[in-house]
Formats: sequence, structure tokens, C-alpha cells
Amino acid sequence: MTQIMLKGDPLYPKLLEAIGDAPKQLYYKGTWDERIFKNCLAVVGARRMTGYGKRVAEQVVQGVAQAGVTIVSGFMYGVDAAAHEAALQARGRTIAVMPCGIDRVHPAHQKKLYADIIDHGGLILSEFSGTMLPSSWTYPKRNRIVAGLSQATLVIEAGKKSGSLITAGFAKKYNRKLFAVPGPITNELSQGTN
Repeated sequence: MTQIMLKGDPLYPKLLEAIGDAPKQLYYKGTWDERIFKNCLAVVGARRMTGYGKRVAEQVVQGVAQAGVTIVSGFMYGVDAAAHEAALQARGRTIAVMPCGIDRVHPAHQKKLYADIIDHGGLILSEFSGTMLPSSWTYPKRNRIVAGLSQATLVIEAGKKSGSLITAGFAKKYNRKLFAVPGPITNELSQGTN
């Protein structure tokens, strides 16, 4: 069932509220527990993730999630999905921030992951209601929430002009820590991180 959290509510995430352009409302699915927001790491990266990126995402995220850190990501295929899945495998918590309406699973083939996040104590968040389709302007709006919820952002594989670097830019703007996983200098998906 979809619920709503309004900016100004005592349970609204404090780190997110501190950014200048915090959403006025967050639609969500799952059980809202303010403890899920206490210690968050954003994990973002390439949609066309390599085997190296997948291994890094699994190893790093599982260790971090087991230590009690909530993994925040944007639910896209590639590094985002790998990060959510690794957090769940570690029996950790994860928050998926959607670039579309809260009632739309996007990408649609990740319905099981969407349900697993909710069923295992995580949250699905969006500033958009209903089944609104994602658009080119909704992805950066989503990325600011991913960075805004998190004390730090980790970029795993990113091209020179990728959405992951938009999230990294928001992390810098919000004075949050920023980490990047180095990759092979011959791989275009290492250009943004290197």
C-alpha cells in the first residue's frame, strides 16, 4: 500500500531535509522506520555493468550492509540492481528511489526485486505519485534524493557523461563524502570513476 511522508514531519529523513531542494513529499511502500535513514551509503554505477563491476558491487555492498549500513540506490538494472540485491543477500536494508511514480515498477522486469525490497524491511521511495512514466528530467531529480539521503556516495563504474556522475555531483554539492572504485584505464566505464 502506498503511503506519503511530508517534508516537515518529524519522521522525514533529516539529511534529505537539509538539502536545499528536498522533495515536499515522499511516496513510499514498505514500513517507514526512521532507523533505516540513520546510516546510509548511496551506491550507483553503470547500467551496462561489467563482470568486474558486478563482483565489486557484491563484495563491497555485502560487507557494508552486514555492518548495518543502509544501501540507497536508483533501482535501475546494472550496478543499482546489483547493490540492492547484495544488500538483501547480506540480510541488510536497502532503499530504492524510483525515477517514476511510486506504483510503477521501472524497469518492469525487476518486479521480484521490487517486492523483495519491501518484504525484507526496505523501502521503495518516489517523489512522484501513481504510475507516472519516467522521463529524462525525472532521473536527475531521483539522483538528488539518492545523494541527499546518504552520508556518502560510492560510484562503481561510470562513463564520462553518466547519470552516476550526476549523483556524485549532488553528493559534492551537499558536502557528503564521495568514493569511486578505480577500474581498468582501457575500459570506457572506468573513465568517470578514474
